[in-house]
Amino acid sequence: MKIKNTSPSCASKLKVLSDPTRLAVLEVLMSGPKNVGELMDQLGVEQSLLSHHLAILRDTGLVEATREGKTMIYELPESVSDSTAGKAINLGCCKISFD
Repeated sequence: MKIKNTSPSCASKLKVLSDPTRLAVLEVLMSGPKNVGELMDQLGVEQSLLSHHLAILRDTGLVEATREGKTMIYELPESVSDSTAGKAINLGCCKISFD
């Protein structure tokens, strides 16, 4: 059986999102940009663990970070935001919706 040649970046993104914390981070960021403190409050995750997950999401291109003074603000890049659904993210190869 021949497997359709899909982008390795798609498989990489799906692998990154197999972690429930990283998936939850994206779901929270769907409502808009957040700083680490806001993410910690909403997710109930310690700062060091959250920073680890955010670094992986940044490296994969699923999250962008900008500095505002001493604070890092995290948000979904336009390429990941799915404005038509409001509760979905676009990975380029597929969309993931949240109920």
